[in-house]
Amino acid sequence: MIKSIAHNAFFCKDVESSIKFYCGVLGLKKAFELEKEGKLYLTYLKVADGQFIEMFSARDGSLPFSREHSSYAHLCFEVEDINEACEKITKAGYPLTQPPTQSMDSNWQAWLADPDGNPVELMQINPGSPQAKA
Repeated sequence: MIKSIAHNAFFCKDVESSIKFYCGVLGLKKAFELEKEGKLYLTYLKVADGQFIEMFSARDGSLPFSREHSSYAHLCFEVEDINEACEKITKAGYPLTQPPTQSMDSNWQAWLADPDGNPVELMQINPGSPQAKA
């Protein structure tokens, strides 16, 4: 019944800062934008074929929920080389909240935050990991 995850959606205080982070630093591509009542409403960023991040503009600069009442935990991107990705990100001015470490599932992971403070995980899959074998 379900083919894939089509998109994750976020509210952004400053969409341009988020686009700079997700496209300029992480390498995603802007797919399209939609307006509502003459103002930017949402921006789709392409992760891979058929996979997107949907970014809603919090037009007044506030987020429509509190982090304490959200079930969101983090967004994870798979990378080929964790050290190379982390170097590129830190050179772009975004600090890591956790440097590369090997996790209990044997994959390498590193952590950072997007401009709205959302946790972002980078993961390099180990061929012997449960994810690779699943």
